[in-house]
Amino acid sequence: MSQDRSETAATPFWRAVPFIIVCGSVVAMASFGPRSSMGLFLAPMTETRGWSRETFALAIAIQNLLWGLGQPIAGGFADRYGTTRVLIAGALLTGAALILMPLSTSPFMFHLSAGVLFGLGLSACSFSIVLAAFGRIVSPARRSIAFGIGTAAGSFGQFLFAPLGQALIDTQGWQNALQTLGFLTFGLIFLFSLALKGKPWPQPLQGSERDQTIMEALSEALRHPSYLLLVAGFFVCGFHLAFVTVHLPAYLIDRGLDPVWGGWSIACIGLFNIIGALAAGQLGQRHPKQIMLVWIYLARAALIVFFVLTPISPVTVLIFSAALGLLWLATVPPTSGLVAVMFGPRYMAMLFGVVFLSHQIGSFIGVWLGGRLYDTTGSYDVVWWISVALGLFAAAVHWPIKEQEIDRPIIAAAP
Repeated sequence: MSQDRSETAATPFWRAVPFIIVCGSVVAMASFGPRSSMGLFLAPMTETRGWSRETFALAIAIQNLLWGLGQPIAGGFADRYGTTRVLIAGALLTGAALILMPLSTSPFMFHLSAGVLFGLGLSACSFSIVLAAFGRIVSPARRSIAFGIGTAAGSFGQFLFAPLGQALIDTQGWQNALQTLGFLTFGLIFLFSLALKGKPWPQPLQGSERDQTIMEALSEALRHPSYLLLVAGFFVCGFHLAFVTVHLPAYLIDRGLDPVWGGWSIACIGLFNIIGALAAGQLGQRHPKQIMLVWIYLARAALIVFFVLTPISPVTVLIFSAALGLLWLATVPPTSGLVAVMFGPRYMAMLFGVVFLSHQIGSFIGVWLGGRLYDTTGSYDVVWWISVALGLFAAAVHWPIKEQEIDRPIIAAAP
């Protein structure tokens, strides 16, 4: 015990776990915040450029898809070479994307900046890379709480950047607002990612068990039924989040509300998700994580039914946003926690990245389908009801998941 205390006392504050968690949380906030405010730019940008909503939605859909496709690769690099290098690369791409978006005068240029560059940047600097770093430095007994803190930080970014983005649009115009967000995002991620510097250390092996390669870990996971169910369920989370983030502000304008309520609705979701994410992290320490996910998705489905069937007003918007915020990223601590329980933290960034890829495929479909069906039917009603059905599907696939470590054969030691 005295030795542990002396080692703790000798640790510089910049290598202490609380300081690293604070810095990682700022990175999560700075990466998640600007992309959560993209829906605020839908109406002004499409009106200025004369584009359809599907054009804007397709760019954000590409962004989400490439974010997901790049996540396992970025996670693999972070697992092998360390977190800071990957985060800085993501900061460069994300900042450049935001700065180039207002310079995009054609759909192709916009899809390249808002879609390709932004998506690849997010894959390297989003909260999933940060959570994997937390998983390597925090004990299993407190890992779910750390995941909740990192997720809540992303939510605070949404709460902070949504009204900030709307204020910048009102005072500077949407073009300058995007570029301001680009410089701010790059600066914050670059500065605070330095605290996560260092290569991951190998996890201690049990008995004569040998370390895995990245491909062995991936192959093992893809043969595990509970992992595959987790991948399928997280698709729904992505569909819900992306559709609401991008299309809710425009939906409220269509229903006759002032544009300011779009910004406040997204901010309210982010504010209450701070509570939801922290609560999910705490509850995940004491309750089965897969059962928590069942109830979260059922509650989302019921909430969307309420919102669609209730007459729209600022009061109902705030009620819906607050309740949805409690459920928004509350899925992340139990989902990432299940990955850590099943396979350990060694390749968590990559394995959670694969789960997150499913999330981003759902995001692609949710964003694009929202724009597509709006342009063809003049309404978002069909997509709302699809969201309800998917919530029920997600609840069903999470029920049989088993929260337990995968059985690995022990390799006999060489004579």
